[in-house]
Amino acid sequence: MASVSIYVSAAEHGKDDGQRPPIAHDTEAARLSLRSAANAALAELAEIDIPKPEREAIAERIRELEGDRDFWGTQARSVAVFASPEGIRAFRLMNRLAPLTAVGDRFDVGPLVRASSFAHTGYVLAVTEGDVRLLYLDSAATSRSIELRSLPEDASDVLSNSVTTGRFDRHRADGTLGPKIEQRRYCTIVQDAVLAEIGEDSVPLVLAAAADLDPAYRQVNRYGALLEEGISANPASLSLADLEQRGRAVLDREYRRGLAEWCERFGTQKAHRRAGSNLEAVAKAASAGQVEELLFDIEANDEGVIDEFGAVFPVPEPGPTTYRLVDEIAARVLRTGGRVVAVRRADLPDDSPVASIFRTAVEG
Repeated sequence: MASVSIYVSAAEHGKDDGQRPPIAHDTEAARLSLRSAANAALAELAEIDIPKPEREAIAERIRELEGDRDFWGTQARSVAVFASPEGIRAFRLMNRLAPLTAVGDRFDVGPLVRASSFAHTGYVLAVTEGDVRLLYLDSAATSRSIELRSLPEDASDVLSNSVTTGRFDRHRADGTLGPKIEQRRYCTIVQDAVLAEIGEDSVPLVLAAAADLDPAYRQVNRYGALLEEGISANPASLSLADLEQRGRAVLDREYRRGLAEWCERFGTQKAHRRAGSNLEAVAKAASAGQVEELLFDIEANDEGVIDEFGAVFPVPEPGPTTYRLVDEIAARVLRTGGRVVAVRRADLPDDSPVASIFRTAVEG
């Protein structure tokens, strides 16, 4: 079946300053890029003798997407489009992906997999009595502020409003109970506003809070990816650039720690044949649903074909029926419920573009 994969990047229009996702602000340029890419893809499909009715069906689906105002009205840095005669799927992405057009007998989901599994992203939350700031740090070394739309302007008033009767008032003078309860109440309000924006994301969150608010926020925290290490400096004295720099340093240390733990576990499991880095063996295990976790080289570009049993057939030159081998392995791991992480080659434990921990002992 003819398949067309198109990635449109805001960066190709020269509009992405790293702070504001611009596709929603320059929809005409983005649509023109999609139209141009679609025309190139349709021409390539004609060259490989795809029947005209299939090409016309793909063209019609892409034209319908071009006219979808709701889709183009949402902020994004990149758009991924997967079209076939039977249907179309499109995704708005905050990642900044390189423009790409590919045709073949399957969709090229590699850039999408790589973008979604590369671990160098996170949030920084700065909390003081008078100010709350939330930043998203992406893998392209840029950041953007996230507006906390549901945060009341007078949220910090709870820190100065004491209960005038009852047992809480008796403790307020010496600070043994009253302020702590008020701090937790304030942090709960802040957290509710944060979660309203980021939901149940699994991206790490770095907390930069005033000394008296840090323990209060951690006590009420409901976000599973809040890191134990935070930014120790008073956030009131830090600019957005400072928060980004310090936040990335925390994220990098967390990434290195987690990677070291994974590589140590990989070495232990490898001795029991429950881990491996041989490309052919990993491909077979992925095809059989035996891969629990996969690390792969984000820059590996070797192409070929992997059959249904996992046999690997590399090719010297890419073509319409080939694909990046590590991307196909990653896709098979994801389809069978495994975890996939894209890393740099130097971070892999062996001299191979893949390393995996298996669900059971594997030969080879």
